[in-house]
Amino acid sequence: MGVSSTYIFRQLVDGASNTYTYLLADAHTKEAVLIDPVLEQVERDLQVVDELGLNLVQTINTHCHADHITGSGKIKASQAVPFTDMALRPSACSSIAAASGAAADIQLQHGDIIKFGSLALHVLATPGHTSGCLCFHLPPAVAGAPGLVFTGDALLIRGCGRTDFQQGDAALLYEGIHAKLFTLPYDTLVYPGHDYKGRTCSSIAEEKAHNPRLSKSKEEFVEIMNNLGLPYPKQIDRALPANLEDGAKFPYA
Repeated sequence: MGVSSTYIFRQLVDGASNTYTYLLADAHTKEAVLIDPVLEQVERDLQVVDELGLNLVQTINTHCHADHITGSGKIKASQAVPFTDMALRPSACSSIAAASGAAADIQLQHGDIIKFGSLALHVLATPGHTSGCLCFHLPPAVAGAPGLVFTGDALLIRGCGRTDFQQGDAALLYEGIHAKLFTLPYDTLVYPGHDYKGRTCSSIAEEKAHNPRLSKSKEEFVEIMNNLGLPYPKQIDRALPANLEDGAKFPYA
């Protein structure tokens, strides 16, 4: 995490939902994107943007979240943040997978490229946790350096997203991760949407070798996912309707 010769990178966390938000910017043009911003952390995120002298051009959601409300709607709102001097970013566009069914300025498809400055994020569709999950691959900045992939809730560190709601499909998730993520260069760094054990980063090589679910056969994986017995998501009834509207009707109770 930090500054390379070509990009600026910060990993931020929302403690309440254990959600990672990623700030990525061209080190020269200062154009920046935020991946998976959280509503309650908008002021913090924009403070980092301002302190680094960046121009936020786009917010990107990896999927329509069920555990927190996206900050995209608030970030691009035209009014100022109440009780602070923080200016919002009405010129910043929001984006999400077209397959998610959620509103956003840009509806993304597999194979799209998100350009900002000299950087380009390659859009990889990895449905299965939800019908509209996307990952974003940043190829190596220089020869010999690792690329980065932001995997949302599809691929987690030694795990993966649940597949029992929001049009989840365990077999589809397995196929997408193996075909589109596990075929990336082995040293590609994996930055997930969450971690609940304090871990911040992994790699494609590590996950292929050590992920206790995804290192198994597809049949074994589906069996595991179909028998997790997870509780109903605590925030889904609040978060999902808001995120289908791009988080635009803040504040939310």
